[in-house]
Amino acid sequence: MTDTATSPQRDATRLAIQCALFLLQHGAESALVEELSTRLGLALGMDAVDSSISANAVVLTTIKDGHCLTTTRKNSDRGINMHVVTEVQHIVILAEHRLLDAHQVAKRFAHIKPLRYPRWLTVLMVGLSCACFCKLNNGGWDGALVTFIASSLAMYLRQVLTQRHMHPQINFCLTAFVATSVSGLLLLWGPLANTSPTAMAASVLLLVPGFPLINAVADMFKGHINTGLARWAMASLLTLATCIGVIMAMSLWGLHGWA
Repeated sequence: MTDTATSPQRDATRLAIQCALFLLQHGAESALVEELSTRLGLALGMDAVDSSISANAVVLTTIKDGHCLTTTRKNSDRGINMHVVTEVQHIVILAEHRLLDAHQVAKRFAHIKPLRYPRWLTVLMVGLSCACFCKLNNGGWDGALVTFIASSLAMYLRQVLTQRHMHPQINFCLTAFVATSVSGLLLLWGPLANTSPTAMAASVLLLVPGFPLINAVADMFKGHINTGLARWAMASLLTLATCIGVIMAMSLWGLHGWA
């Protein structure tokens, strides 16, 4: 088989696994990764597409006229970003409707940029969401204020540490330490001495790894046991790091508000 004959299959294989990587790197569940990469390969003219997905790699095979082509790519986590997932889904749908060919799909992929909200806006919204949770759980307006201050400072620290490529477990531990320290010390301050201890608990809610846990359960229910267990283990480690940070702060400052 000549290089000219294999070129369309090679392009389709490369684009299909690039599609899978985009999705896996930005937080999509394994079933969606497998489905969209297969749909894209079929839309680009392949007879069949098979893939194997793990937590740190993707193996994908395309079949065209009896010829198989297999490629492997290493996966690296780039953070949860549903904007990227949505963009990839849109490109796959356009390819299925014959509105994009392989060259146009590659061009669209090259222009995908993760949507990042301004740092101040993220800090503000995280602080408000944690404060609202405190208020809804009978923490009072003073508790909501404490939670807003502590969680906002913690979120800012988390962003700074992430920007400096700090290890996720260390990041979560330090962020939990700061959130608990700030909220706990504010509760010891005279004007806020009678504030509900719910504020301390609410201030670390920004560290709950909800999305990874949901994906882990979804993966295991849909047959991707290895990937689901890997995601569950990572979420558990992040939770453990958060607990260590909280305990360190409570032990250092003698805080026992919600012990």
